[in-house]
Amino acid sequence: MGSHIVPHEARLRLWLRGMGISEDEVNDIVQDAYVLIARLDSVAHIRDGKSYFFQTAKSVFIQKIRRARIVPIGQLTELDSAVLSDDDPGPERRVSARQELDRVQRLIAGLPDKCRTIFEMRRLQGLPQKEIARRLGVSENIVEMQAVRGLKLILKALETNEPSGAGDGKRRKMETRFETETDSRTDG
Repeated sequence: MGSHIVPHEARLRLWLRGMGISEDEVNDIVQDAYVLIARLDSVAHIRDGKSYFFQTAKSVFIQKIRRARIVPIGQLTELDSAVLSDDDPGPERRVSARQELDRVQRLIAGLPDKCRTIFEMRRLQGLPQKEIARRLGVSENIVEMQAVRGLKLILKALETNEPSGAGDGKRRKMETRFETETDSRTDG
């Protein structure tokens, strides 16, 4: 199986570096991925060595992020959207992706406070609903509703190509009304 994985190490390292991960962390992630694969009782279930190696490295990186508790959103977003292919996306696609990431970061920052806090805890930090509810002193239902609400607001803005600051006054009034209605329905 090593002959199906080792040839992909250089590409994996490039992919990790492309996400802004330091060389020391890249070395640790690659080493940990090798260790996890070496500990397998059997490799018979592995159909594609490259994909398995990349997925294992991605899992290692996610575990490191969870342990760190401070997650640069850029790394998390790039990790989730990374395509495991041999094609270099090219400078135009990189610039476009960076602009889209910046826009998503602005949209997240523009969410109402309660919604943003819950959205970040759930989607960026990966905390379970129950833990978020405990930390914030709210019901799990509120956590679920606010996380979904945040995602819907972001997706709607992306879908309509709305600039991050456009329509803030009108949108804020609607969001405040929605938040008040939601809170009164779920707190009681």
